[in-house]
Amino acid sequence: MPGLPNEVGLIISIPVFLGSAAAVIFLGVQLAKYGDALATLTGWGRLFVGSILVALATSLPELSNNITAVRIDNPELALGNVVGANMVNMFTMGMVALLFGGRRFLQRVAPEQGYLIVLAALLTGLAVLFAAIRIEVNIWQIGLSSVVLLVVYVIGMRIVYQRRPADAEGDEAEDPGMTLSRAWLVFGLVSVGVIIAGVFLAQSADWIANSTGISSGVLGILAVSIVTTMPEASATVAAARMGAADLGVAGLYGSCVFNVTILAFADPFFRDGVVLNFAAPEHFVAGIIAVALILWGGLLLWGRHRLPQPLVVAGLGLMASVYVGGAVWVALLGAPG
Repeated sequence: MPGLPNEVGLIISIPVFLGSAAAVIFLGVQLAKYGDALATLTGWGRLFVGSILVALATSLPELSNNITAVRIDNPELALGNVVGANMVNMFTMGMVALLFGGRRFLQRVAPEQGYLIVLAALLTGLAVLFAAIRIEVNIWQIGLSSVVLLVVYVIGMRIVYQRRPADAEGDEAEDPGMTLSRAWLVFGLVSVGVIIAGVFLAQSADWIANSTGISSGVLGILAVSIVTTMPEASATVAAARMGAADLGVAGLYGSCVFNVTILAFADPFFRDGVVLNFAAPEHFVAGIIAVALILWGGLLLWGRHRLPQPLVVAGLGLMASVYVGGAVWVALLGAPG
């Protein structure tokens, strides 16, 4: 922490980080729960719940964390959180699919999810490309690269919903046991709580980086991204347990799509340039691994009816292994000294 010895700063910042992390996990799970209730009460289908409502709701920790990170002049933390979260989401997909039947789990996913998968890979790949090119042009304090990402997001999501399954709105769901007005009220209150917790999470991560000398990018890719993606993981496990693989997969890939656009939303709050232009080597490594995992997951979904169970299990295990190897690589890149 600024103005304090490193040891004292860690004594204060680590409890704040752990406390805000616990709050993000708990509130994020509640956010997904009440978002799902809203989807049921309003008559929305599972595809909408997964790729829009649940994805946006569970990505609120990333949103508040990234805006806070750039406001305290730490764009590396924001970038690390985005690419790290996309890596973790794919690790979650691999592990959940393994635990809930492997090939059988993937066979419950609608083929129309392919459009969402392509969009997730495209947006993540564009973010890595723009970070390498370092475009300095900005429009009203928003980088041109961020504007392009937003345009691609809007066009891509329009295509996704034009190609959605015809019966997407007909999915049955259990009675959530609450009124629509109560669901909206609690959803709003929990959303505010998630945003506040995300602010403290980003600030404490910045303090830890300053006290330890560990790269902010590494903290974002490893520590912060794991915490902020816990709501996605919880929602995916819950969806798998109730046999709604489509909902879980759409939530993960939808979150990957929205995470990239968070960089555009954070850009107006950063006054020292374009957020994407502050990428370090660890960000490029994490971004490339995230794109590879997104595409690999898509290939497994594409071949789920053709590949035997052992090959599918091996492919899902490879996803988890690549994440672990990538995390070690990133940690070595950003280690002090």
